[in-house]
Amino acid sequence: MPENNKKYIPHIVVEGLTMAYGDFLIQKDLTFSIKRRDVFIIMGSSGCGKSTLLRHIVGLKAPAAGRVTIDGESLWEQDEAGQNKLMRKMGVMFQSGALWSSMTLTENIALALGEYTELSPGDVEEMAAYKLALVGLKGFEQYYPSEISGGMQKRAGLARAMALDPEMLFFDEPSSGLDPISAKLLDDLILELNHSLGITIIIVTHELASIFAVGTNSVLLDPETKTMLAHGKPAELFRHCPNPKVRAFLRRGRAESVDATFNPQQGE
Repeated sequence: MPENNKKYIPHIVVEGLTMAYGDFLIQKDLTFSIKRRDVFIIMGSSGCGKSTLLRHIVGLKAPAAGRVTIDGESLWEQDEAGQNKLMRKMGVMFQSGALWSSMTLTENIALALGEYTELSPGDVEEMAAYKLALVGLKGFEQYYPSEISGGMQKRAGLARAMALDPEMLFFDEPSSGLDPISAKLLDDLILELNHSLGITIIIVTHELASIFAVGTNSVLLDPETKTMLAHGKPAELFRHCPNPKVRAFLRRGRAESVDATFNPQQGE
């Protein structure tokens, strides 16, 4: 299939997904798709189930109903070998970066390379250095997490998520705890990786600046109705969505008269 057509085929499909912990319903009837090379935003207010949805997509939590497929295959319908094959396509960066504090940045990245590849120790170290260079951390290979800033820790976590050359990268609140400048730099890095490497990116966030800066598609979850309220490009939902809850979330109380001149692509 030609490369320019392949990118429009759904990479991930969520069909009739219900998420629950026992009898406690989180979200129901979620149906949407994520195309290859999307920067897809899972958005909504705190407690609506954004991170839980991410856990379902990457296979850390089984659906109460419905299914999630990656390239047409469901993790929960595979044997162990099939599950491992699908999970190798994913890289996940958690809120804190989740780095091992007792290991250098190189050693953190080398963990996955040593476990899941047959690279020699020298090649593992070289590959770890390359991944760190991709996220702007060349020269920090032998630093420990405590010796670098919070923004750099996030980038190191991203380098580790990219260790096995995934087709999809998942971010759980990537700008959490960052100052505005560091958050903007991380947004720029996400876009650069998406454009240069063609990686499909899924981001859990409620930060409007990031949503408008990087999102090419999105879904909005609602904690009251416990289902999705909208699916589409954030800027288009901002301007044209008829649902008042969606407009309220994306405009954050901004008056309609102000919206007439506001450019969501430029943030607030």
